Amino acid sequence: MNPIDLPPLHRAAVLVLLGALALGGAAGCSPAAESAPRSAQARESPPTRTPTATSASTATDVGWVQLMTPMNQQAVKLLALAAERAAEPRVRDFAVRLRTGQEAELVRLRSLLTRMGLPGTDVHAGHDMPGMVTVRDLEAARAAEGSAFDRLVLAQIRDHLRQSAQVSRSEITSGGRADARELAAALVTARETSLAELERLPGAVRALG
Repeated sequence: MNPIDLPPLHRAAVLVLLGALALGGAAGCSPAAESAPRSAQARESPPTRTPTATSASTATDVGWVQLMTPMNQQAVKLLALAAERAAEPRVRDFAVRLRTGQEAELVRLRSLLTRMGLPGTDVHAGHDMPGMVTVRDLEAARAAEGSAFDRLVLAQIRDHLRQSAQVSRSEITSGGRADARELAAALVTARETSLAELERLPGAVRALG
């Protein structure tokens, strides 16, 4: 199984497991080489090649960017609805600004996918991942009106911000690419700021409990 196609476990656990798989795979792929004499290994070893962008990426890097990209894409769809339909003006303003920020992050995430040699396809399509705005969530939002719509949006966006921040913290501590860790740190900072603002919005106490 491709480690990126694991069942929809908790995100932090997925990233930890991806790192463990990467380490385990490296340790478990060369039993024959270990049993061969060292002199034979030296003769048969291929020349060292310059790492490519993909080979320099760890499983944690790959798992993080392939999760964060669709998470932002789905959140943008919900924020677009909120920018048009939220009953509370401050919620609409928040949705507009957050959507702009999430779209800017998407540009950086897609650029990172390209540098890592990864496809832009959503490997989590159809998975019910924590913090991911699903098709059902979007349908529920379209069916809601007034303050009920605002509460639904606030709750879903809060979950998206919290979960994506948690995954990004795992990338910061366990990722192998400096550019991926740098982007993850920027995402965490943005989410902490957005969460603090969201919790002060009208209706947030009732929506978030």
